[in-house]
Amino acid sequence: MYRLSACADTLFLNLPFEERVKKICAAGFLAEFWLWDGRDMDALAADSTIQVNNFVIGPGDGCIVHPDNVEGYFANVEEGLTIAKKLRCRRFIALSGGLSPETGASTHPVAAHPIARWVTAYKALRRLGDIAEQHDVVFSLEHLNIKLDHPGYPLANVEDAARLVREVDSPGIKLLLDLYHAQVQEGNLIELIREYHDIVGHIHVADVPGRHEPGTGEINYPQVVETLHEVGYDGVVGLEAFPKNDDYEAMDRFRDIFG
Repeated sequence: MYRLSACADTLFLNLPFEERVKKICAAGFLAEFWLWDGRDMDALAADSTIQVNNFVIGPGDGCIVHPDNVEGYFANVEEGLTIAKKLRCRRFIALSGGLSPETGASTHPVAAHPIARWVTAYKALRRLGDIAEQHDVVFSLEHLNIKLDHPGYPLANVEDAARLVREVDSPGIKLLLDLYHAQVQEGNLIELIREYHDIVGHIHVADVPGRHEPGTGEINYPQVVETLHEVGYDGVVGLEAFPKNDDYEAMDRFRDIFG
């Protein structure tokens, strides 16, 4: 049976970051977040009531899709692993590179030639897989839609990330299946779950349009839940949605559908 988490970068945004995490955990969810810069990770680590499921590790100033920027990516990975040990966190979100905090657009370089791009990504993920096995952790590679939220991101379709994950073939490299991004970019969510469930390390959910909580838009989330049970998914489903009205209402809707 899967477990539920909620993202502190989309909930309780009127509160300081540490308070957001506390409220999420107090409501019975695992916590996840995007970046650690400027945030008191020691305070989170010292609070025994807080359980962090995952966060974005890398990219810093680097990326995995241009050969000149790979080392910068791994410098950030090493820093993130140090923080993860404090938080007792063993699962991470892997992006191909940095995103603009203002616009969401991709800010990292992408090799112009497709062969250079994909060979670099494959080699970087093999290296990341070795790190994962060494530290007994899991990195889940995320696809992001380019139609609405993240222009320029090189892994726009689920297949883009999934093929890399399958080629790398490491127990430490999985797919982050984001159903919001998949719906915006390509749709066909049920078949995507059925096709790739064996390599999924984490799932993100939000509804379309608006990126609000499940039950507010066009996605048939009860059917999604039925399919997750059908394929035997037993990882974590994370609410990465901006509440339509109230934060607690959003978490309740999420729990009602997925709980």
